[in-house]
Amino acid sequence: MAPAGRFLLTSSALLRDPGTPDPVAAAAYQHPVEELPEEAIVFLLGSRYCETDRLTNIAWELFGGGPTGAARVQAICDYVHRHIAFNYADARSTRTAWEAFQERRGVCRDFAHLAVAFCRCMNIPARYCTGYLSDVGQTPPYGVPDFAAWFEAYLDGQWWTFDPRNNVPRIGRVLIARGRDATDVAISNTFGPNTLASFAVWTDEVTP
Repeated sequence: MAPAGRFLLTSSALLRDPGTPDPVAAAAYQHPVEELPEEAIVFLLGSRYCETDRLTNIAWELFGGGPTGAARVQAICDYVHRHIAFNYADARSTRTAWEAFQERRGVCRDFAHLAVAFCRCMNIPARYCTGYLSDVGQTPPYGVPDFAAWFEAYLDGQWWTFDPRNNVPRIGRVLIARGRDATDVAISNTFGPNTLASFAVWTDEVTP
């Protein structure tokens, strides 16, 4: 229960990172739907921000004639990376994958939603991820370390990380939560009227 008026929430954590880039799926195999484990099936279905019903025909036109498996997921990431122009000023909490495809602009969650939707349309389970992305391993000028969205695709018996916004393996990716889309993994959920005044996130490297 929060009191009336302005108040502050804080959280901190100590994290250990191996200092290596995201593993690359490379030649990972795409499972037929009938071979998928039960827990992966829900990540084939449409969801609040990933309208597979509106994007299926488009997905098959774009990616149906290409390779399958990891190469297909990477082709989807390459397309989304080129198709959407990133701009913090274009953030909108209600933008869906279909709208991102039409508007061709957005932030990392829009890149992730569109790629997730395309993967599901192509019968590849995909789940939305939210977390923190550092600037470790990046060359100047450094991007702003920030909360970020990416996704995981189920290939060859495991979940693999893909990031259509940056579209390169990154170091220091801190996963916070996974879900069907941003609805499941919002940074905060409130039950009553409120106004977010500001938020800040940072990391400091500590000596082991």
